[in-house]
Amino acid sequence: MNSETPPAPVVLEFSMCFTSSPRGARLARRLVSHRLDTWGHPYTSPANETLTLIAAELTANAVRHGHVPGRDFHLRLTQLDDTLRVEVTDSRTERVPLLSDQEPPGDAESGHGLLIVARLASRWASSPCVGRPGKTVWAELSVSRL
Repeated sequence: MNSETPPAPVVLEFSMCFTSSPRGARLARRLVSHRLDTWGHPYTSPANETLTLIAAELTANAVRHGHVPGRDFHLRLTQLDDTLRVEVTDSRTERVPLLSDQEPPGDAESGHGLLIVARLASRWASSPCVGRPGKTVWAELSVSRL
């Protein structure tokens, strides 16, 4: 009888705080792309390009809609098996994104970025932070789906 247990799944993680500014969002996007490359998803691969675009939308929203003066946003990137996940946490609890895949009106100034996230991600949602103000918007991408 074989009593070997299967190996534990490898979890890769990158986590960092960024200034809540366009410069911080740009740096976060670039570091997501770089980290994915070091994890074996080359810069021009569908996984890297897709998750980098999702991260760009979520970080831009954190800066534009989740900014509280003097507060940073936090980004967490993980890989578990074939699922990549990006989480962006900001300090605004009251500005929760609508979880809809309907297009905003053509003249709407916002809402298009989350439509991109909804169309590209395997799953996405938001959740309030526990014990402090803020929310986390996350998106997952199944690499095997690409």
